[in-house]
Amino acid sequence: MKLTIIGAGPGGYVAALKAAQLGAQVTVIEDTEVGGTCLNRGCIPTKALVASSEALHKAKNLEEFGIEISGNISPNLTKIMERKNKVVSTQVKGIRSLFKSWGVNLIEGRGMILTPEKIEVQKKDNAIEIIETDKIIIATGSRPAQIPTFPFDGEHILSSDDALNIKSIPASMIIIGAGVIGCEFACIFKELGTEVTMVEMMPRAVSTEDPEISEILEKELKKKKIKLLTGTKVEKVDGQHDGIHVHLADGKELVAEKLLVSIGRALNTENIGLEAVGIKRGARGEILVNEKMETNIEGIYAIGDVTGGILLAHTASKQGIVAACNACGKEKKYDPSVVPAAIFTSPEIGSVGLREHQAKDKGINIKIGRFQFRSLGKAHAMGEIAGMIKIIADADTDKVVGVHIIGPHASDLVHEGALAIKTGLTAKEVADMIHAHPTLAEGLMEAAEDVHGEAIHAPKK
Repeated sequence: MKLTIIGAGPGGYVAALKAAQLGAQVTVIEDTEVGGTCLNRGCIPTKALVASSEALHKAKNLEEFGIEISGNISPNLTKIMERKNKVVSTQVKGIRSLFKSWGVNLIEGRGMILTPEKIEVQKKDNAIEIIETDKIIIATGSRPAQIPTFPFDGEHILSSDDALNIKSIPASMIIIGAGVIGCEFACIFKELGTEVTMVEMMPRAVSTEDPEISEILEKELKKKKIKLLTGTKVEKVDGQHDGIHVHLADGKELVAEKLLVSIGRALNTENIGLEAVGIKRGARGEILVNEKMETNIEGIYAIGDVTGGILLAHTASKQGIVAACNACGKEKKYDPSVVPAAIFTSPEIGSVGLREHQAKDKGINIKIGRFQFRSLGKAHAMGEIAGMIKIIADADTDKVVGVHIIGPHASDLVHEGALAIKTGLTAKEVADMIHAHPTLAEGLMEAAEDVHGEAIHAPKK
């Protein structure tokens, strides 16, 4: 069976490797670089910058750990960017070597679907190649949304892509959008020495998270002296000799050296031949798929950001595995009910399952357990005591329905919560499992105990 995949991001490349494992003859078409947005312009490069900013923070505060250092500690942006690029290129080489290992054929160029069995590829040298195939997976991803009010110029008005290749540390920066990307960049640039102001239309930062988590993050941003204006609309933006001027709806004006715009993603569905074969799309242009990730055209699947669901790398990867299995005749369904999410702010955020308001909206009678990181010995030993773990349980069944963490290593810790929800564990069962001491994971045990008011290291309610 011949399978052709358009796009080699975290959806496309994973689908390719899974299909190859299942015995398919796989061709992948990619017009930029394997790894897609996540590896080249998203998750991995930003995490490399987060690692540098965290190292800088620790270095500046070494005296707290009893370590004396002489001389000035300052960031060298050129070397930070060189490290980031090296991390990315190592991962890119890794994917390319996996393709070779599993016999996946990579064609570098732009793919256009002509029929359900034929794809035209315009290669980098403008040569045209026609690929004949049995099945197709569309995995073309997304890009930063271009909004006319904030025209990206790559120099003064930046997209998240531009921010990853900045040549000097700006003295000041305004970030429009206090969602995941905006808040991550705010923490990075503040640590590098930039004065940061964030403007958000919604009433709170990271509005997709549980309100208590947003509240704690906002307090931590304030401690870092990151200014946050919520419930605020931007009317217009213009460049002047002294920087970028941002005019707010309330008449106020902000000025900064750089403007970073992080307010959404646009789906890459144009010019790939969807209309030619009659693939159905939704109101936002997203490709409509069923639980097998198949479009309305038999034998053509779509995965990742272009399907308009949860725009996360790991959902794209899971959907890629589902689509590959179905394309190869092994029935598999995509279940979006338990998807953990991680935000690499300082402190980190990890969440899975229902937020408190969502559980109430569904009519679930809930009980909540909370545990503060400052009550953990390991957190004090690390010098990272900010944050909390919140467990939401169904009061009638005691099953865990939501886990929300803000604090050190939240992105790793949340997976115990994901496993609990996926397997239908109760809060008592999570609490009953012995957790190693001294660890941060003990906080999950204590939060589960607190659902029933029995946390050992919490004062009596």
